[in-house]
Amino acid sequence: MHEAPQFAIDTHAHVFHRELKLAAGRRYAPDYNAPLSLYLRRLDQNGTTNGVLVQPSFLGTDNSYIVDCLKQAKGRLRGIAVLDPTISSHDMLTLDRAGVVGIRLNLVGQKLPDLTAPEWKALLADLRSANWQVEIQRSASDLVCIVPRLLDAGVAVVLDHYTLPDPMLGVGDPAFQSILQFGATGRVWVKMSAPYRNGPNGDAFARQAYPLLRASFGLDHLFWGSDWPHTQFERSETYAKNRRFLDELITDADERARVLIAPRSLFRF
Repeated sequence: MHEAPQFAIDTHAHVFHRELKLAAGRRYAPDYNAPLSLYLRRLDQNGTTNGVLVQPSFLGTDNSYIVDCLKQAKGRLRGIAVLDPTISSHDMLTLDRAGVVGIRLNLVGQKLPDLTAPEWKALLADLRSANWQVEIQRSASDLVCIVPRLLDAGVAVVLDHYTLPDPMLGVGDPAFQSILQFGATGRVWVKMSAPYRNGPNGDAFARQAYPLLRASFGLDHLFWGSDWPHTQFERSETYAKNRRFLDELITDADERARVLIAPRSLFRF
């Protein structure tokens, strides 16, 4: 009996090209292509077996390109979509069959959604039934308020980019300290991705944050993400650099392997 191959999963990447229709009211749009073929090459070059494509905010709720990429990848990738809360059950099922396993709430610079509104309550119920996750990008100070509402709705919650505490406070941010308490629920996961989005001292912050996250959430609730192609940080970041940083952050090989395989169940690999 052969052992299953070791998984190494990148839980955060984006693919796009300049011909795609952009969302109205977008905060940013890249002027280059980040195609699926190049992302798959980065996975191969860095010993990464699987990846997760996260819908970029500038593409809005049109997830068709991600769906096309998931189909081309033939099971190697999963997707996180951005949805209008009024999406039909039929459309959700279509996304599910393509390999979408959750939704993203990229709330940076956005008004916080009213999760008690009827359409949001209905969507959260559908997400719970579909066993989809809710991934959030927002400052730690707001996550403290949002996460309990999502937990009350019974969904799994994934927090982007080390939870984005106040860059001036880092691990001393009271909101970050509060988020650590969510580890006890067993239903919140944290992506250790894009330390550079946590201010100019992001690497130092990540090194301080990791042992605290490990103690509070456990290795099985911590994920790694490359954040490829590092939008707005393309000049200073590469896939290989971010993968190397994980080796520096988690020097114990067995511990690192557990983090790299941790997403397997939640993302249905």
